Amino acid sequence: MNKINFKIALLLAPLAYTIHHFEEHIIFNFRAWRLKYFLDNNQLSTETVFLILTGITLINIILHFIIENRATTYSMIIFLISTQVANFLFHLVFTIIFWDFSPGLITAILLYLPVNIFIIRKGLQEKLLTIKTTLLLFVIGTSMFVIFEMLGPAIILLFLIITYVWIAYSAFTKKSVIT
Repeated sequence: MNKINFKIALLLAPLAYTIHHFEEHIIFNFRAWRLKYFLDNNQLSTETVFLILTGITLINIILHFIIENRATTYSMIIFLISTQVANFLFHLVFTIIFWDFSPGLITAILLYLPVNIFIIRKGLQEKLLTIKTTLLLFVIGTSMFVIFEMLGPAIILLFLIITYVWIAYSAFTKKSVIT
């Protein structure tokens, strides 16, 4: 595992998401479970959400591979926290609250949590992240997940606009370059 650096570790995230999606929508029926307890505020099909989030993840990874600055690192971690770590918490917390198995819980525990801990540990080891920054990114990412759950997918578009402007600005001004 020592040969895997932060950039390579990021590639585990879309793989974990693919397997998680398989559990939620091929093995079980997450949408039916969700509709028992929550409003239907996301009219996009699960396949559409999967394609969008996987595409965004891969674009963010490519941007980090090319630019590799603080903006790409932080935006990648915020996105992973909001789409995977907070998703793990969602499955766990609502399985307990409703005492009803939330489809996706198995891969959230077995993949999302360890993969993201591994990615963050690599970021900390390579001094791309600090504990304090990681905690702040956790708050931002978790807040983004909650807003997504309450209002729907518009938050993703807002996140993309803000982070891509930040990445472009920092790349063109050479601000926050990781050395």
